[in-house]
Amino acid sequence: MKKRILWGVFAFAVVLSIRVFCGVYVHDEFAERHFFIKHRPTWKWLFYSPIGMSDKKLGELSEEEQIEQKYFNEFILDQRIIF
Repeated sequence: MKKRILWGVFAFAVVLSIRVFCGVYVHDEFAERHFFIKHRPTWKWLFYSPIGMSDKKLGELSEEEQIEQKYFNEFILDQRIIF
């Protein structure tokens, strides 16, 4: 019985670690999804750029889109995942 509990705790820890330290981003030009390792833990899983390849500025976006763009910039562009 203790082995089952230990395996359950271990499996939960692995799944939780993957959830907070890994993510998927949508490439802003080709719209393909790519798996990546985050530089810091966060619950957010899917990252995308609302600006994409357009000429919009950050101030032209809604508040929610600005937050999404800031996450995309921090986790993808600033970490040089997309070159």
